[in-house]
Amino acid sequence: MKRKKILNIHGYQGNAANAAYLALRNCDFEIISLQIDYDRSSPDSVMQMLNTQFTNNFCDAVVGTSLGGFYAALISAKNECPAVLINPCLIPFLHLPRLGYSDDEGVMEYIRLFSGIADAKNDLVSVIVGGKDEVIDTHDLTRNLFQNERFVLVPYGEHSGSTMPLADIFKDHMDGFFGERS
Repeated sequence: MKRKKILNIHGYQGNAANAAYLALRNCDFEIISLQIDYDRSSPDSVMQMLNTQFTNNFCDAVVGTSLGGFYAALISAKNECPAVLINPCLIPFLHLPRLGYSDDEGVMEYIRLFSGIADAKNDLVSVIVGGKDEVIDTHDLTRNLFQNERFVLVPYGEHSGSTMPLADIFKDHMDGFFGERS
């Protein structure tokens, strides 16, 4: 039985061994999870690097938390692959400056990249949102873009994936999120 290979993308100022990584590991996936310094890398170079990792490692799906959800949506659109977005920051040019991100060129790149999210196929994208997310206040947009039977609202969940039962959610929605395991 071949294990699914997942590219996991952490959020802004996050860690490669984030809550999604731990939950995926608990579900026995093969995981590619890179440490990314979003402040030192342009959005375009991050996108290029992540897409290269996805294709070169023959990944089956992508999971992204917060800013990683933005990139996961773009990778899903580009590669027509399943994606799980956890508290996605789909409007980074709005949210990142609130968090101290001050690269004006980077903000412009995020604005340009944003249009690629429209190419993501709703039937390939799953979303997990915390009802008490204290960082991202635009989950209404997320719901409007990706409302489907795989949109999971965790009423008590905060922005950190560690406040939600991600491993249980992944297991409960395995086929819907990642396709049949073979």
